[in-house]
Amino acid sequence: MFDKILQAQQMAEEIKKRLDNISVSAEVEGGKIRITSTANKHFTGLTIDPEFLAAADREELEDLLLTAMNKVLEQAENVHQTEMQAATRNMMGGLGGLFGNK
Repeated sequence: MFDKILQAQQMAEEIKKRLDNISVSAEVEGGKIRITSTANKHFTGLTIDPEFLAAADREELEDLLLTAMNKVLEQAENVHQTEMQAATRNMMGGLGGLFGNK
């Protein structure tokens, strides 16, 4: 049983590392604002078109940044959930004997 728990912990660490290496991005205003993040929801980049920035007012820029951030977080969450579901299926197959089902 202890081996199964260690195996689950190792798998969780592997998933975290894999998610750190998956990049997602979101754009608004036709790509004038672009945000990137890891699938672990750590922002890794932000680009704003200089011409758009010069012409945008503060409120518009803030709204668009929030929209882009929410979009990229949603994409990261989707990837995260997909990876976790796959890992859970694999883990449950490996843990089948944990409760005497093997």
